[in-house]
Amino acid sequence: MPTRHDLGGIVHSYQAYDPARIPSPRPPQIDLVSPAMEHLLEYGELDDLTPEELAGAVLLDPEQIRGLGPSIESLKRMLEARKRKILEHWDAAGARKRARTAFREAAAKIKPPAKHKEIFHRAVREEQLRLLERLWYAQDDDQSRFGADLVGLVDRLGAVYQIDELATKWAFTGREKLAVEEALRVKEELEEIDRLLAQLADAQKNARVGLVDLEALGRYAAEGELDDLARLKAQVEEMVQRMAAEQGLDKGKKGYSLSPKAMRLFQGKLLEKIFSALDPSRTGRHQVNVTGEGAVEMVPTRQYEFGDSVAHIDIPGSLVNAMLRQGKERPLRLDPRDIEVHRTRNTPKCATVVALDMSGSMRHGGLYVSVKRMALALQGLVQREFPGDALSFLEMYSFAKPRPAGEIVTLLPKPVTIFEPVVRLRADMSDPTITAEDVPPHFTNIQHALQLARRQLARADTPNKQVILITDGLPTAHFEGNELYLLYPPHKRTEEATLREAEACRREGIVVNVFLLSGWSQSREDIQFAYKLAQTAQGRVFFTSGKDLDRFVVWDYVSRRRSIIG
Repeated sequence: MPTRHDLGGIVHSYQAYDPARIPSPRPPQIDLVSPAMEHLLEYGELDDLTPEELAGAVLLDPEQIRGLGPSIESLKRMLEARKRKILEHWDAAGARKRARTAFREAAAKIKPPAKHKEIFHRAVREEQLRLLERLWYAQDDDQSRFGADLVGLVDRLGAVYQIDELATKWAFTGREKLAVEEALRVKEELEEIDRLLAQLADAQKNARVGLVDLEALGRYAAEGELDDLARLKAQVEEMVQRMAAEQGLDKGKKGYSLSPKAMRLFQGKLLEKIFSALDPSRTGRHQVNVTGEGAVEMVPTRQYEFGDSVAHIDIPGSLVNAMLRQGKERPLRLDPRDIEVHRTRNTPKCATVVALDMSGSMRHGGLYVSVKRMALALQGLVQREFPGDALSFLEMYSFAKPRPAGEIVTLLPKPVTIFEPVVRLRADMSDPTITAEDVPPHFTNIQHALQLARRQLARADTPNKQVILITDGLPTAHFEGNELYLLYPPHKRTEEATLREAEACRREGIVVNVFLLSGWSQSREDIQFAYKLAQTAQGRVFFTSGKDLDRFVVWDYVSRRRSIIG
């Protein structure tokens, strides 16, 4: 008969069982929106997202291709046998010598001009392809005899490079001599075999058969060997098209387009990722310790006062008061003294303007992708949890420009058009002959962004106003009246103009919170300016690192407290 100790051991073995987290019998839904959205965030459009690339992002359960396993294995063995046959037949060492000899002989026949003679002989001696290309670009007449000879010599040196790679990348054990042209063809075939082997291995591991090049594989497989693989690839492509339509990806002539449904799906996934590590707690919507006239009823009640909303009357409590006062007397009559109303809590709303830095420096490290991802997550959060809040966006570069939420995904960093180490430019924007298109766009104008944000927030019907500024460093542009100044390296004049605008925000009750993204060019001056800006506007600075922004340091100038979150 089981004893208490035996039963204890059995119960102990089930302590890790969690009935609330039983794995679903269904495979997880294939997510096509996320790879399409990531492509859109990086490139600003979906026109160049091909069906093959979208199918390549699909990860299936390998169990779904269990029946195809032997076919893939046989194809891999066939390719490996072909590769082994090539390596055991040819000898690449002789081809290296012949390619180098042909290069030297062709170089000896060329007579360079006197001014290029030294560089030419150095390029030949050191086998420097870059020097030969620079020589060709330095020619006044690219149709000259020397220019034409350089083109042929560059081709021969390129063959030397490729055959060197052939001999070092693969271990040849054969004795058949290779000519230079034959060696280049062998290299192409070996590269194609390796690529196909990698595709088949990927298909076998996670069923990404959409990436297998069946046309190239058909040159090595016998007739009928690819039927199963082609059939499965067609099924996957059909499934991708069906699921893309279900998830809001519409395919047109130029490429895919995102419907509002797809945008909501992606924002929901972002929010799930952001809040996946939260601990259980009682949640609400901007809850504050402010009682009074509000929309949220509380359990405690109080006596009715003239002017209270009848919507908050505690009917059961009021009837009980009347019955206690009247006793057995009927009919029951309510007296003003009997009426109880629920206390209410005020749930304030907030108006927010988000300034997104799209200057030229945001291209480094893909910072602009993180900025747009954060903006989309914030928009999704406000729409789902705080629908009464006002949220708007500004694109910030040499100017600041309001942008609707639907255009966020298409924003890209501005191209750098000036490469001088020192830039001191001034443009009178009141001059009708000067337009925004005439101004170099890749500078950072935080002052103009704060100015436009202040104007937008002036129309908000709430005292809770804030600006979220997402940038990677110091401002390099500002306005003085109608004159726009573009100053690089960052100038104290621009810094002072920006801080004056932050002070104007503070006077109007607008809090400026700064998200400072870490980049390769970030300096001590960038961090010090972020401190000054937040301190002037009584806001906070968030120092972020990593694409997911999952760790950041908060310097709170409101409570003068520093803390680490992450």
